[in-house]
Amino acid sequence: MSVQQESFRGFANPVDPAPEELRAWAYRPDSVQLEDMPVDWDLLVSSDRLVPTVFELALDPACPARRFALHSLYIYAADAIRTNFRAHPKRKLRKFVELAEEQGDQWLTTWAHNVRQLQSDPSRFDYHDWCEGGLVRNPRRIT
Repeated sequence: MSVQQESFRGFANPVDPAPEELRAWAYRPDSVQLEDMPVDWDLLVSSDRLVPTVFELALDPACPARRFALHSLYIYAADAIRTNFRAHPKRKLRKFVELAEEQGDQWLTTWAHNVRQLQSDPSRFDYHDWCEGGLVRNPRRIT
């Protein structure tokens, strides 16, 4: 599944990017260096408003920023579960987990498995893995 690529013209507000801006950037990630983005930009895009776009990008094997999108999904899930779904709705996370299991490749089915594991036992949370990209750089199913 490859989404239509748009021309990236920059972010009107990098702290609160529009879904279309995030999508356009994801297909041309070299146009903006992440070092030039606000600190913790990955946390900013791991929001309820942007998670549908982030999921769409993570689902697309042709997306150059796919690993960044997957990293953002890990942050979103951990934030939801660790706050007992005060940060993000349980039904929204469940919907993305189910879509990942149905439509995803190994990257997304592993993410879905890990989310279910964390949900069943929040003590499996490791900050490095979930929030600093450890499970993206070293993909594995947690047990």
